[in-house]
Amino acid sequence: MFVTMNLNENFSIKRKVVKEEIDELNHVNNVVYLQWVQDIAKLHWKELTKNNDYKNLIWVVIRHEINYLGEATLNDEIKLTTWVGETGGVKSIRHVAIYKGEKLIAKAETTWCLLNGKTFRPTRITESIVNLLSPL
Repeated sequence: MFVTMNLNENFSIKRKVVKEEIDELNHVNNVVYLQWVQDIAKLHWKELTKNNDYKNLIWVVIRHEINYLGEATLNDEIKLTTWVGETGGVKSIRHVAIYKGEKLIAKAETTWCLLNGKTFRPTRITESIVNLLSPL
């Protein structure tokens, strides 16, 4: 996996489609796209917080919306790109675009809720976290 990050907005990874991700129609199963959306969000958060002490915070999904626009097949190289949108209160919107070559094959919008890692209760997103998520 190859990771890149534009500190102004986007975080991207590249990966190759593997056999376990292929369904009976010989393309990537829809559930796999959902897993990719979650995986890149977690990787992005890990990258953003590697020099900060936010280990007591947990993000949980409260809504996914995915639009499938194309397909990927075995051994295709896929690029996933994510960025954070509207953020406030206890919720944050994260966008993910999935490309095969230059072609957008899926896009997702996920609503995440920030939890306190000890109580598992929603916790307000502070200005420092907003700045971390959207460093423009």
